[in-house]
Amino acid sequence: MTAWNILCDFDGTISVEDVIDSLLDRFGRPGWEALEQDWRAGRIGSRECMSGQVALLDMSGEELDEHLNALWIDHAFPAFVTRAAELDAPIRIVSDGLDYAIHRILGRYGLDSLPLAANHLAPGTPPRQWQLTSPFQSEGCRSGTCKCACVAQARSGGSKTLLIGDGASDFCAADRVDFVFAKHRLIEHCRAAGIPYVPITGFEDALELLPRLLDGSLLAEHAPRVLPAVSNF
Repeated sequence: MTAWNILCDFDGTISVEDVIDSLLDRFGRPGWEALEQDWRAGRIGSRECMSGQVALLDMSGEELDEHLNALWIDHAFPAFVTRAAELDAPIRIVSDGLDYAIHRILGRYGLDSLPLAANHLAPGTPPRQWQLTSPFQSEGCRSGTCKCACVAQARSGGSKTLLIGDGASDFCAADRVDFVFAKHRLIEHCRAAGIPYVPITGFEDALELLPRLLDGSLLAEHAPRVLPAVSNF
């Protein structure tokens, strides 16, 4: 059986809602919407957008924790993690979101030890202000976390790579992996780009599909079709 590594997005994929969006809706000072518009229009990258938005958050550490304690993950994700471990398919979370938030939320499920690549959230000065750094950025990439670099690292030992994601931050990485379990906007990207994928609504679907991917049958079903050569004679 071919070895596989799994790279999994967090916001909107593992988590039920986007964490940074929920924080901005509750604690964001004026100006974060303009940054969002600039990012959606392609005028700035996600790293610049997120850094500016995090600087506009007005909240205490206690308010942050209280908010995160009310956010939930896909109910089938813990079972998916267990099944992936049984099948010897390591999972790494790759996120353009916030490391502290991801650890805090997953900690409630006993899953905060999963390897993680994400932006780093830290308290700023004065109190109630916050700052963002991006330890997993790459030169030439405008994202906070370069998921393409994460794909390259996952493939470096010769393993195949599965991406599980839902949105624009996953588009570039989807072009570089062997297979995609896609939600939401990522479905249309994979369809348009001819990327081998299956649509999922959540981790119940992923749980059912994973053994078929690892034994090769799912990949064979979705391999690009090669048309027979046309003879000139």
